[in-house]
Amino acid sequence: MPSAAPLPDATPAPAGRPPLRIVLCDDERMVRTALRVILEAEADLEVVGEAATGAQAVPLVRSLAPDVVLMDVRMPEIDGIRATEQILATMAEPPRIVVVTTFENDAYVYGALRAGAAGFLLKRADPEELIGAVRLVARGDSVLFPAAVRSLAAVHTAAAAPVAPWVARLTGREADVLRLMAGGLSNHEMSERLGVGPQTVKTHVASVLAKTGARDRTQAVIAAYEGGFMKKS
Repeated sequence: MPSAAPLPDATPAPAGRPPLRIVLCDDERMVRTALRVILEAEADLEVVGEAATGAQAVPLVRSLAPDVVLMDVRMPEIDGIRATEQILATMAEPPRIVVVTTFENDAYVYGALRAGAAGFLLKRADPEELIGAVRLVARGDSVLFPAAVRSLAAVHTAAAAPVAPWVARLTGREADVLRLMAGGLSNHEMSERLGVGPQTVKTHVASVLAKTGARDRTQAVIAAYEGGFMKKS
């Protein structure tokens, strides 16, 4: 997977808002310490908890109800995929989860994205990429690197898979929005590209999520590949 391009819309929240609350889940103490140091150097970010295993992560996240979770995909007892599934299935208002991996072609990443993670990062990502990813997912966007998602989808999607019925139900503008989502564009960038207001983009994104049956933007992009939409585009 390539390193990320600079993330869009990753500026700090306006002064006066409470900091984003973050939980770190990784079985290596040094990794958690490094992440904490990077994140807590920012006034708008606060690490409120740490877990060394997936089994610890699930109850900790439930009790703390953070805004964002950084989740290692490979941990003892319960891996990051199962932990992500359990958190999202048992919380009425679950946090945004970003999976973190050292592996550049990791099948675990695709599983975590399908489970509902908002995106992923490599552990070798620059501090600016890490900070930007946390802010971005907290605002409702996703951390998706188009080339990486495309290559992961190619491995996990059958070439002969039929086109999903929902593809035919998309309007032309909804199809445009889904293509741009798959290209990694934020709502702000889609607004500029399509020449429509941000609220209009949000409305189209919501409609795409409903028609694809996706929980969020990341799952909609996965559905676009698995449902044959990207083959038609």
